[in-house]
Amino acid sequence: MGQLLAACYALAYPQDPPLLPEREAEGLLQPAPDEATDHFVVWDGDTALAYASLRSSRSQNLHGARAQLLVHPDWRRRGLGRALAGALGTHARAQGKTAVTFFTINFAPAGEPFARSLGARVVLENRTSRLDLGAVSPELLRDWQRRPAEDPYRLHLWDTVPDEYLPRAADLMMVMNTAPRADAGEEDWIVTPEMVRGWEAEVAAAGERRLLLAAEDTRTGELAAYTEIFWSPERAALVYQGATAVRPAARGQKLGKWLKAAMLDAVRAECPGALWVRTNNAEENAAMLAINVQLGFQPWARTLEWQLGGQA
Repeated sequence: MGQLLAACYALAYPQDPPLLPEREAEGLLQPAPDEATDHFVVWDGDTALAYASLRSSRSQNLHGARAQLLVHPDWRRRGLGRALAGALGTHARAQGKTAVTFFTINFAPAGEPFARSLGARVVLENRTSRLDLGAVSPELLRDWQRRPAEDPYRLHLWDTVPDEYLPRAADLMMVMNTAPRADAGEEDWIVTPEMVRGWEAEVAAAGERRLLLAAEDTRTGELAAYTEIFWSPERAALVYQGATAVRPAARGQKLGKWLKAAMLDAVRAECPGALWVRTNNAEENAAMLAINVQLGFQPWARTLEWQLGGQA
């Protein structure tokens, strides 16, 4: 399985550090917190020719699921993808899933017409952007990290969220419910401390590192904003920017810019081999896109989120 995942990635992203097949195979066996995953594989002996998965929460938004489908580059245009798509659809319906979402990217151009042939519709357009760390302005980073006198906010940088902050961190992560979403019928996600610990364990088991930078309001102890990044030490040239969110009541104080700039300094210190940062934002998320553009992020790819079923 790992060889299949690595081969598909290498074809779509030939300029990226290659995936490690062993790591990718191990990652398939790591259960995410509160998540059920069903795997579908087409085998030729002990060689995986095609793979699909259906992932869904065990306790929330039970109507929805997320799908992935990959066919080995040497085995495409033989009906394997359509056969797997049919199996996924049958299984999803049997599980009561009425809204199945999945992604395509322009670097795999066959994905979009295939999605349309299934009857899927685009529900969210995303911009994947890339930042050349060597081109980032040091003056800009310093400027964005200047704070007013007697600023009530302070930053915390964590690999693992300390126990005393864990409930507050889980509560903060639910601010991502305010971000653009694809499924119109999706209810707000509830994040628990146990889920945060599970995600941390999942990252560690995958051999990756995650840094979380949070801004605390020292007047109340509330965590008001956060950003996170991920990378694999074996592929350190490429760093992935994860979620960034600011509580609605704390917006307008340049916390997002502060966090973004401080995190780039942390990346340079913690991952000296990093060359690029990659991130994904909904095209309608104008505020976050504006911050990224000012930092120097350049459009790199077009990612579409599709849905079968659900609310039109």
